[in-house]
Amino acid sequence: MRPLIITAAITGAETTREMNPTLPITPEEQAKAAAACVKAGAAVIHLHVRDEQGKPTQSLDRFRASIEAIRAACDPAPIIQVSTGGAVGEAMEKRVAPIVHLKPEMASLNIASMNFGDDVFLNYPNDVRALAARMRELKVMPEVEVYDAGHIEIARKLLKDGLLSHPIHYQFVLGVPGGLSGDLRNLSFMIDSIDPEDTWAVAGIGRFELPCATVAVVSGGNVRVGYEDNVYYHKGVLAESNAQLVERVARIAREYGRPVATPEMARRELAIA
Repeated sequence: MRPLIITAAITGAETTREMNPTLPITPEEQAKAAAACVKAGAAVIHLHVRDEQGKPTQSLDRFRASIEAIRAACDPAPIIQVSTGGAVGEAMEKRVAPIVHLKPEMASLNIASMNFGDDVFLNYPNDVRALAARMRELKVMPEVEVYDAGHIEIARKLLKDGLLSHPIHYQFVLGVPGGLSGDLRNLSFMIDSIDPEDTWAVAGIGRFELPCATVAVVSGGNVRVGYEDNVYYHKGVLAESNAQLVERVARIAREYGRPVATPEMARRELAIA
């Protein structure tokens, strides 16, 4: 089987230290968490950053500090996937700035507006098209974030218009209130809905993390875990670290006989230059 690419979403925009006191917030904490995740088997670090008060920010200085700290702390260097989602309500120009100025290898591409818990996550079509075009121009690999089945059809329209190209790499984010739940029937439907040449990963939110990850391991997909999506190891038992969640998925893969991708293997699998 193709090697399993594990992404560690180490911080997120919504998780707080009240939810899990080991949440990494500062660049130094994120670098330490990323290094532990890479050692445990992660090839990609999905990166949100926080300000001095621990609140989500799209500050270029903060992104730059975290990226530099992660690269210095990790051997081998992971793919750093910058979030362009920001926090719900963040202005698009601020969401785009890190990819324009820092030119990461990879970035998230949210392609549809949706209810997001009690908020509305706005992604206007013209903004999405402009962001996709800019990522293409800068040779930043997009990870297309899909929260519902109709989002795949939006991605196909972007493909038809030349703003995406095969293979599209999808991230199925399942379990956000307002999108599809992480019920395994939904994951199966999403897998069957994409084109065979495309690749996919799944981020199961909360209690959906482990079952979705297990299905991905045995069915040839890839996996995202981490505090952005889930702060628990078992029901009612907080995870000790992001790396503990990564290691569990890597262990499942080893038991199944599937190799875990190193960062360089992941770059080849995702065709990142």
